[in-house]
Amino acid sequence: MSAIQAAKGTRDIFAPEIHAWQHLEGAIRDYYGRYLYQEIRTPLFEHSELFSRGIGDQTEVVQKEMYTFRDKAGRSLTLRPENTASVVRAAIENNLFEALAPLRFFYIGPMFRYDKPQKGRYRQFHQFGVEVFADDAPQVDAEVIFSAVDFLRGLGIAQVQLELNSVGCPNCRPAYLKVLRQAAQARSADLCEDCRRKIDGNPLRIFDCKQHACAGIAAAFPVIGDHLCPECREHFAAVREALSWMNVPFLLNPRLVRGLDYYTKTAFEVTSGQLGAQNALLGGGRYNDLIRELGGPDMAGIGFAAGMERLVLHLEHLAAPKPKVLFVATADPRWLAHAVQLAQVLRSEGHPVYVDYQSKNLKKQFKKADRIAAAFTLVLAEDEVRDGAVSVKNMATQEQVKIPLKDLNAWLKQNT
Repeated sequence: MSAIQAAKGTRDIFAPEIHAWQHLEGAIRDYYGRYLYQEIRTPLFEHSELFSRGIGDQTEVVQKEMYTFRDKAGRSLTLRPENTASVVRAAIENNLFEALAPLRFFYIGPMFRYDKPQKGRYRQFHQFGVEVFADDAPQVDAEVIFSAVDFLRGLGIAQVQLELNSVGCPNCRPAYLKVLRQAAQARSADLCEDCRRKIDGNPLRIFDCKQHACAGIAAAFPVIGDHLCPECREHFAAVREALSWMNVPFLLNPRLVRGLDYYTKTAFEVTSGQLGAQNALLGGGRYNDLIRELGGPDMAGIGFAAGMERLVLHLEHLAAPKPKVLFVATADPRWLAHAVQLAQVLRSEGHPVYVDYQSKNLKKQFKKADRIAAAFTLVLAEDEVRDGAVSVKNMATQEQVKIPLKDLNAWLKQNT
């Protein structure tokens, strides 16, 4: 019978890589706690309508990438492809807009998209993200962007580039889309099939096309920056000014758009020069109409999401944490009870301890201690049990010393 393997686009995560994940997750909770963000956890699947309404039914995500299925009652459900819509739904359903303050959330968890697997990009992938509700001030945009860049630098990711744009609002975007659509129609014969389909749906998505021919054609299309209404123009200018206060360098990219339709005004992306073609680390922007669109109050929102797999690739330079593991060995099965009791005491003092319950000869136990990278092996034999002591062997130097049990914890704190 053949072995069952993980589904395509999924992977297992275990030591030593898992230490980088734990480091990253701890850093997220610590950093965003300073900004008064509260963690939120949403279901892995939602009613499909949430994403078609929230993300946009003409987006690549909804059209091609969602994992959608019918449950036993015939309801259409979807594994979440992103989490902003879910956080907004949770806030509306649980009346968080009135129950909590400030309205700042962060999340960590898996998302699902049917996409071509590649390095740092999987069909089940992980994101952390932040969402800020009820504040339309451009300085909030700048603070969110600053936090993203500052957090990445705090991880040791030095080569980061912030790209910035404004994608307008419902007041100014329709006129721009009309001009953009006309320009795209004039070159439709030269565009790929996907881009031709986007002309009538949402021509902004043409700027997302990865085909070089389409990218070259789109480079000559009108840009939304020339069509912003006074409000959007002033908002974007204030965002840039606030970023200058915070000493955050940025590159204006007039053709930067996000892959989801709910974005308004500020849009941004942070890339890295350390991963080659797969260089996008995080992206986000403002979404002032999404909360109302999903049945909530007319309230502003802004946030971003970061791909954790790609961040972990940047953390490979970090040395995996190496706790000083203690291995308790017994020279005879008669002393196993003493070994168990010793391990309980040591763990209560905060030491990671492994007990060899098989009680094979000491030579084999020392080999096992090496395999689990134990720093010290604590040997219990007849003399040690009689004297109320333990022999401690340094696995690196092979030196061994006999220590009274009453002095063991103090000795270990000095040597681990």
